[in-house]
Formats: sequence, structure tokens, C-alpha cells
Amino acid sequence: MARTQRILVTGASGTIGTHLCEELLRQGYDVIGVDWRPNSWNKEIEDITIMQDLRDRDAVFNNLPTDIDAIVHLAANARVHNLVVDPVLARDNFETIFNTIEFARRNNIPKFVFASSREVYGNSGRVVHAEEHADHNICESAYTATKIGGEALVQAYRRCYDLDAVIVRFSNVYGMYDESDRVVPLFIKKTLLGEDLTVFGEDKLLDFTYITDAVGGVIRILERFDDVKNDVYNLAYSNGAKLVDVADWIRSALGSENQVVIKENRIGEVVQYVADIAKARTRIGYEPQVHVEDGIRRSIDWYTANLYRDLHETRLLSAATMKTPAEMQTATG
Repeated sequence: MARTQRILVTGASGTIGTHLCEELLRQGYDVIGVDWRPNSWNKEIEDITIMQDLRDRDAVFNNLPTDIDAIVHLAANARVHNLVVDPVLARDNFETIFNTIEFARRNNIPKFVFASSREVYGNSGRVVHAEEHADHNICESAYTATKIGGEALVQAYRRCYDLDAVIVRFSNVYGMYDESDRVVPLFIKKTLLGEDLTVFGEDKLLDFTYITDAVGGVIRILERFDDVKNDVYNLAYSNGAKLVDVADWIRSALGSENQVVIKENRIGEVVQYVADIAKARTRIGYEPQVHVEDGIRRSIDWYTANLYRDLHETRLLSAATMKTPAEMQTATG
């Protein structure tokens, strides 16, 4: 009987990391998480997660287990605008990918998966992007630079040290386990509060990927690694959605009369992106299941039942008493 594969997931307390660990465990894998903060969502995942700062090279080499079959490297400062405001955060991403892949090399870990981003395509003038369209000459932000640099490092280790690897380029993963200011959780929260929604770019069109589709793609790569290794794959839904439409879907689903405010695109951000996923479909059998409108409804259900439950209940009560959510919050302290 074959030994159960042991998977090390960096960034295990994050949005993708939490659900990936859950699914790997459900499918019978042996999972070890690594993160520098506890898991807010799942005690079982927290219990198997090593609290470790991946920027600390000596600690990485001395504290992480070496009997690993594969590493999925998700850990990163992943908010594009945050790295525009504070590019020093980019250094964290460079250091963590270097220390993690060097750990893999030193310990002969045979499989490495690096989470990259649609940001590597930049504002190229095209809408639909296949893997070969990435271009470092239109690197839009410090965050983008960390993903382009990470990809280059993976390719260098593949050529110099025969380290087998797969690069996946995610796009706007959403659905649950995210309390950041990414657009979906932010718009849900603001709508529950009755606050206006700000869209940066009237024509901004992005490819939203429901979290189960993103995680499913990664697991298929692990399952088929020897057949799909040493290549790059877009993992997205392959359907563009305007941010103004996402805002309207959320407002409509929650029955809110808050407004959408249009502002100029922010510097450093990709304006239009739809993934060409033909290679992922053909090579790894990737077939996303959740269209963005359905995913938005699922996301609203999750957030109103979990993270924003109190806000949702306050909003329902305010509607019954004809008070605004802000007035209700003041009244309830």
C-alpha cells in the first residue's frame, strides 16, 4: 500500500491555504501548514500549522520537517494596493519564496507548486490572456514584481537543480475565509452597513474565481504532478465580470439602496483580465464549476452566516424598525 503523500502548505492560515488544507485532509493527504499567524477559521488546520516566519532563513531550515512529498507555496503579502502604498512589503514575498524553494532544494523535495497571479500579465491592451502573454516589461506594481521574480526563481531552480515545479496563476479568488479589503468581502461588508461602494475603474473587468475551483485546480495538479510538471497554468473561471456589476449583484442580493461611486483606476492594478484556461483544461483536466453570479450568492450566504453575521442581523432588525444600520449600531453600543 502506497504511503500517504505529505503536503506542506505555506500560508495555511490564509484564504486559499485554509480551504486547500481542508480539502487535502478530506481526501486523505497528510498535511502540514506553515504560517506566521494562527488560523482564524478552522481549529483543526491551526493544530497542524507550524507558526513560522518564512523570512527567517535559519528557522526555516531548522524548524520545518523534511520528510515532505510536495510544497504548495501560497504565503505572500497579497494585496496589490498595499504594496503600492508600502513597497517594502514586497521584500517579504521575495524572501519567503527564496527561503522556501531553497529549503525544497536542500532537502530533495520532489514537487513544488508556486502560487503566482494574473498580475504578471500587466495592462497589455488585450483582454484574454494565455500563459505565454506574461511580460515583465509591463510590470505594474511591486506585488507584480514579486510574482514575476518568484516565477523566474522557480524556473532557475528547475533548470539548475532539476527541481520539478508547477506555477499556477490565480485570479481574484473569493468565497470565504477572507476578512481583508478585497473587493467581494469589502463590498458585502459595506452593503450590510449601508455604505456606498467605491469602484476604481468604470470599465475594470476581472476574472473572479470561486475558492473551490481554485483549490480543486491545485489538487488536480498534485494528483497529476508527474504528467503536468514544469509548466505554467492559469486557474480562473475564464469569464470576465465588471466590478460595477459585482457591486450591483451584491446590492441587489442584499436588498440595499446604497450607491456605487466610480473613481479612476488606481495605479499599479491590472484593468482588464480574462484567463485563457485551455492549457489547464487540456493538461490537468481543470473545469471550473462556479460562475461569478452564483459565487457571489454563495459568498453572501457564507459571510452573513459567519464573519458578518452580527452586521446582517443588525441590518435585518434596522429594516424592521426603519432605522439605518449605523443608527442601530449606535443604539446597541
